[in-house]
Amino acid sequence: MAQLEKVLYTARAHTTGGRDGASKTDDGRLDVTLSSPGTSGTGTNPEQLFAAGYSACFIGAMKAVAGKMKVTLPADLSIDAEVDLGPIPNAYGIAARLNISLPGMDRAAAQSLVDAAHQVCPYSNATRGNIDVTITLV
Repeated sequence: MAQLEKVLYTARAHTTGGRDGASKTDDGRLDVTLSSPGTSGTGTNPEQLFAAGYSACFIGAMKAVAGKMKVTLPADLSIDAEVDLGPIPNAYGIAARLNISLPGMDRAAAQSLVDAAHQVCPYSNATRGNIDVTITLV
């Protein structure tokens, strides 16, 4: 397991009620009602939050890598993230798919950028070898 060399940021959230509760960060920037997936509740769920977090982080990783590679990213780049929840033997698990759109970029250059970003993204590093993650350049 890789140890952090230095802590750059610590996120803090207080959650009550689990999947049918609420979660709020200590700075007040995030204050959400939670609902279980597939229910009629009005809140979001952990899988949606994970999809949003992973895709945002991956875009950040692509920006960092693009700067080092001296590559200009398209202004309209985007990621459609999907996070599955399902049973595994004796528990539950998740799987993630990131469908990355880099319109106008040369396909080989775009794939090289995506591959490099997958190596530096904190979410990719946290999930590597733990869950099924599929990264697709669309």
